[in-house]
Amino acid sequence: MNTPEIAQRLVALCRQGAYETAKRELYAADAVSLEPEGSPNARTAGIEALLAKGKMFNDMFEVHGGTVSDAVVAGPFFSCALTVDVTPRAGGPRFTLAEIAVYEVRAGKIVREQFFYSGGG
Repeated sequence: MNTPEIAQRLVALCRQGAYETAKRELYAADAVSLEPEGSPNARTAGIEALLAKGKMFNDMFEVHGGTVSDAVVAGPFFSCALTVDVTPRAGGPRFTLAEIAVYEVRAGKIVREQFFYSGGG
């Protein structure tokens, strides 16, 4: 698949809540995920670690829903705006996390994702 096809497939899977399927299908084995500095797991590398990171997020938050914008594609990169409506499982108020995600594609797989957001809550 080329970058526009990968972007479209990722958006479709994320809109279905099929995040694990998206990672297994679309990500390279050595893909890297970057979060803002100071975030838990600011840098995560490898598909198994990315899957574990997703599980950790689900263990930390009850997800009530969210949105994923259409992708904007530029060469081997694409980006999406995302929101996630969550309540911390450890207690605290429900809030919406809004972020921009930028993805890089090489050889038909996502090799890097980077999330941009400020604190939630």
